[in-house]
Amino acid sequence: MPLLPSLVAILAGIAVLFAGGELFVAGATAIALLLGIPQIVVGLTVVSLGTSAPELFVSLLALLKGGEATALAASNVVGSNIFNVLVVLGLSALVMPLRVRSRLVRRDVPLLIAVSMAVWGMASGSSLTWQAGLALLVGLVINTVWEIRTAREHPEESQLEVDGDAVGLLSPALIRLLVGLALLVVGSQVLVRGATTAAVMLGLSQTLIGLTIVAAGTSLPELVTSLVAAYRGSGDLAIGNVVGSNLINLLLILGLCALASGPAGLAVDPLLVQRDLPVMVLTSLACLPIFWTNGTITRLEGGLLVGLYALYLTEQLLSSTVPGASDGYRQVVLVGVMPLVLVFLVWQVLAWTRVRLRR
Repeated sequence: MPLLPSLVAILAGIAVLFAGGELFVAGATAIALLLGIPQIVVGLTVVSLGTSAPELFVSLLALLKGGEATALAASNVVGSNIFNVLVVLGLSALVMPLRVRSRLVRRDVPLLIAVSMAVWGMASGSSLTWQAGLALLVGLVINTVWEIRTAREHPEESQLEVDGDAVGLLSPALIRLLVGLALLVVGSQVLVRGATTAAVMLGLSQTLIGLTIVAAGTSLPELVTSLVAAYRGSGDLAIGNVVGSNLINLLLILGLCALASGPAGLAVDPLLVQRDLPVMVLTSLACLPIFWTNGTITRLEGGLLVGLYALYLTEQLLSSTVPGASDGYRQVVLVGVMPLVLVFLVWQVLAWTRVRLRR
């Protein structure tokens, strides 16, 4: 497959995945509501799974395909989590400052940080064992039960808005679900094949393709959902969508892939362990002071998040195309940019603390 057709295949795969995810969510939500499943359970399970369905299918297919494509399984998840926090949240805050509910600061963000650090530790040997995968899946079950129990205790924080036409006859809902599932399968196959071919022809690694093009493409449902929610003033939905999807990416997708990999374990690129997993953890950590200080993600903070992703993406491209220049670029970022970001975050915390003390 020449380069141009492979790039077209990547774009086509992303488009089909997006359409499949939309139909999958619509069909599954309608079926769940028709069967009398509480709306809050639907929101915490079906909708969150639906927006992460592209990542799930791409990672599982890459694992089943074997060979060099297996590098997409882990890099897709890590890249999607970084993209979600820096780009999805950043762009959403640029559209409209996002109000943060205290539940996210108290519970969900610390949990995301803990899970991100746990995955980094589990992958430190350049693989995720099936035991680690099982532990992640058990964590998913515990978290889902906990989410449902706490959501029922505070229904005002977790009400799911359902479109008027979401509840219809069972047959149309089943058709949406099955068509969405078929599109997800086809789209993931097209995307993985195109990404694999493009990586080979461009001389780029599967890990880089997974961290950038594939990660951004499979995160389109989160991006569109959060942007629309921010525009409509539903900041909690925009933020909750990102945090929930990131947790599902780590607990469900990596858990299933590691468990399905058997005794050999899920291979994780050593560069992913040394560079990108720490970045994923740091982006999760950065959420805490940003969420905690003013209770709002401002446009300034949103622009900062998007700017950090631009720096990260530039470093990724330089390290693969001009390795000599990447070392100097990395030093400039670490010495010149990151201290400024740290000062900004500390200043935000101190300013918030002063305001609290005056009250």
